[in-house]
Amino acid sequence: MDRRKNVLEFGDDEVKEYAILSHRWMEQEVDYCEMVKFAKMAVEERDEIRRRDGYRKILRSCEQARNDGYEWLWVDTCCIDKRSSAELSEAINSMYRWYENAQVCYAYLRDVPGDPDPQFPTTSDDERYPKFNGWPEWFSRGWTLQELIAPSNVQFFNKDWRSLGYKKMLAPTLEAITRIPEHILIHELHGNRPCVAQIMSWAANRTTTRVEDRAYSLMGLLDVNMPMLYGEGKKAFHRLQLEIIRASNDQSIFAWSSRSINMQPVSILADDPSDFRDCGRMELMDHDEFIKQYRLKEELDPIEERLGTFPITNRGIQIWLFLRPYPSSHTHFQAWLPCRFLPGDPPVAIPLTLWESNYYRWPMLSFGFFPEGPQLRQVYLRYQDPPHRNTTFEVDDRTLTENGFTCCGAYPEEFTGNTLTLTSTNPLGVKVYFDNQANHRFSVGFGQCFGKRWIHVSSVESNIVEPREFYIPGEYYEMLVNTPEHAQAMNKGCSGSEGYGQIYIMRTCLPQTTKILQISSVMWKSSRICGVKLEVFDDPSFCHVSGEWTAFDVNVGRFFACLIDTDITIYSGNRRSRL
Repeated sequence: MDRRKNVLEFGDDEVKEYAILSHRWMEQEVDYCEMVKFAKMAVEERDEIRRRDGYRKILRSCEQARNDGYEWLWVDTCCIDKRSSAELSEAINSMYRWYENAQVCYAYLRDVPGDPDPQFPTTSDDERYPKFNGWPEWFSRGWTLQELIAPSNVQFFNKDWRSLGYKKMLAPTLEAITRIPEHILIHELHGNRPCVAQIMSWAANRTTTRVEDRAYSLMGLLDVNMPMLYGEGKKAFHRLQLEIIRASNDQSIFAWSSRSINMQPVSILADDPSDFRDCGRMELMDHDEFIKQYRLKEELDPIEERLGTFPITNRGIQIWLFLRPYPSSHTHFQAWLPCRFLPGDPPVAIPLTLWESNYYRWPMLSFGFFPEGPQLRQVYLRYQDPPHRNTTFEVDDRTLTENGFTCCGAYPEEFTGNTLTLTSTNPLGVKVYFDNQANHRFSVGFGQCFGKRWIHVSSVESNIVEPREFYIPGEYYEMLVNTPEHAQAMNKGCSGSEGYGQIYIMRTCLPQTTKILQISSVMWKSSRICGVKLEVFDDPSFCHVSGEWTAFDVNVGRFFACLIDTDITIYSGNRRSRL
C-alpha cells in the first residue's frame, strides 16, 4: 500500500477514474477495520487474513484494475465502515451512482469453473447450479441487479479471474437470464425508462440476506432515496413504494398480483418485489388512449389532470380511479389503471373492497361480467394493512339437533367440535346443517375481517344434495369472497358505544319451511371469545323477519345481560325486556 495516497472522498467519483467490484459475499470477507489496521497487525494476523478467499478476491481485482490502467478500486466489503450508521446509510443511498460513474465494473462469478477455455454460461444448468435456477449465484442476488444495470461497462470473470466477456456483447444471453430487456442492458436506464412495475419485476426472483435489502437494493434503480431502518422487515418495501409515489405518478405501482392466497383484504401496496413477477413487459398507456377506452363525454384535460396526481395523506393515497362495481355488490369494485401487460392489451384492472370510506386490495375477487360501465371517482387507497386479531367462536347448537337438524360438515379442518379459533391466515369457518324433514340445508359462517367479528347464514333452497366434498368448500369460498360485506352487515347493527360488549340478535326464515333460525351472540371487548347460540323455532307467525342484525350494548353498572334457556333477557334498572 502506498501510504502517501489518500482515500477517495465522497463526491470524488464524479472526477476520478476508478474500477468497482461486483461480487457475492463469502463467509470470510475482509472488512473496513481489518483493512485499516492491516499494516500494523502482527505477522500471524496478517497471514490469517491473506489466506482468506475474501482477501484473495480483493487482491486479484486490484491486480486487474492496475493492469487496466486504473489507480483506484472500490470494494464494498472493505470500503464501508459499517460501524457508522450514517456512513452505511450514505453508502447505500449512493451505491447506484458509484456503480454508474465507474469506468468498469468487474463482476466476479466465483462458481463458474476455471476451464482451460473459459465460456460464459449460455444455457441453464441445474446440475452445476442447482440452487439458483440453473445459473451462477451472482444472478440470484438482490444487490447485483443494480450492479448489472448501472455501469455502462461490465466485465465478467470466472473463479480463476479469467475474462468471460462484456455486458453489451452478452446482452442477448443476459436478457434470457435476468428478463431485463436487451436495450436496457446496452443503454442502461437513460432515455426510454420502463415503468415502475417492470423494474420491480426484475427483482422478483432475487434474494437478499436481510429482508430490508429487498427494498434498499432497488432505490437507485427507481431513483429514490430514504433512510435505512434495519429491523423494520417488510415495512421497508412499503416505505420504498411510498417514496416512489411521492416522486412519480406512475400508477403501474398498483398493478402487482400476489401468487400467495391472501385470505383477508390487504394494503394497496405490495409486500415484496415478487408480487410484480408477471409485470416483465408491462408498459404505461398514454392518457388519451386510456380515456378513450371508456368513450367518455367529459373534457379530456380535467380528467388527465386528475389522473396525473395522487398525493399521500394520513387517510390514504388520494387518487382518481375508474371504478365499476361488482354485480350485486356495494363493497367490491374493479379499478382500471393506465397501464397494460402487453402492447395492445386492455388496461390492467385490480380488485378493491370498500370499508368505512377507504379502499383496500382484495385479491380473493375474480373478474367476470360487469353490466355497469366504469365511473371516474376520487377515492382513498389505504397503504396500511387492516387490523387482524385472533378470535375464538364457541358455538352452542344443541337445540338444532333436538329439532331434527344434523351437522353434516364443517370447513376448514381447524373447526374442531364446536370451537373455532380464527387467525389472519384462517379468517373463516363454516358449519353446514341439514334438515332431515324438509330435505333442506343451510350454512353458518363465523369470520373476522377488518378487526371485526361476523356471523352469516346462507340457505340453499334446492332439494338436490351434492356430495359433501363439493358443497362445503364451495360455500366456504363464497362466504370468504364476500367477507367484507358480511362484516359490514353485522357492523351496521352496532351502536358504536363505549360499552363493555354487545349482544347481537338475528332471525331469518329457512326457505321451504315455516322455521325461523335465531342466532344470538355475546361479544365482549375485553375478550376475543364469542359465545354463539343457534336455535330454531317452528312458528309461522315469524315468516316476515328481517334477517338483519340488532345489537344491544352491555354496559356494566346500567345493563346486565344473560342467556336464559332459549331466551335473552335484558335488565335495565327495574325494567325488563324479553326478546
